[in-house]
Amino acid sequence: MPIRLILTLLAALVLLSCAAQGGVYHTVQPGQTLYRISKTYGVDELYLARINRVDDPTQLKIGQQIFIPDAPRLLDVPVIVTRPVTPPKPAPRPVPSPPKKAVSRQSLPADRSTRPTVATKPPTVEALPPAVKGKFLWPLRGKVVRNFGQKAGKPSKGLEIAAEPNTPVVSAAAGRVIYSGDGIRGFGNLIILKHDDSFFTVYGYNRKNLVEAGAFVSRGQKIAASGTPPGGGAARLYFEIRHGKAAVNPIFYLP
Repeated sequence: MPIRLILTLLAALVLLSCAAQGGVYHTVQPGQTLYRISKTYGVDELYLARINRVDDPTQLKIGQQIFIPDAPRLLDVPVIVTRPVTPPKPAPRPVPSPPKKAVSRQSLPADRSTRPTVATKPPTVEALPPAVKGKFLWPLRGKVVRNFGQKAGKPSKGLEIAAEPNTPVVSAAAGRVIYSGDGIRGFGNLIILKHDDSFFTVYGYNRKNLVEAGAFVSRGQKIAASGTPPGGGAARLYFEIRHGKAAVNPIFYLP
């Protein structure tokens, strides 16, 4: 069978599957991001990236077609507009006035008025909830071979825990599976769980995922078998805890 015919059949199958599922194709406009698109349509950002084969969700192209499953119609997605910053005009230089005749302190009337003081309220910064030891379980037992933070100039948003291949990986807390697949580059088979209080846990480098997106898991439930990083190396698990979009040090929340 000619290669061109095979590619045509594959494209037709993709279109038929999208049509059967139902949804719309959103055309990316200047200033739109995958995060804004997912929020507008109420679809998980990582899920949209996976089904549209978007390797880097922050690098969408203008005019790119994004399939939105189950969306009944197209919606207006807010755009991020950057405005050029104009420097303030320089203040006019004051003209020096002629020197005044010196007046002794004794001849001046006492100024008993006081200037009103305005209390300035310091800006409030949304803080992370206090770390609670034991809030999450260790996903597996092993030696931590890479810690959270900077190492050799490379940032690490989680822990890497050494383990024998096929070691059971358990859920650090009860939650819902919002992602299970291998579509995010650099993590191999990956699982993301959503928990209460806007917490998320991430489990990467798995040899095999045992749960699917949409499933609910209990605390300590087996969800995967450990494997090796996509780039090779010893078997290990990549584990991350997030609060909202911010990665936090898992050590502060583990027993």
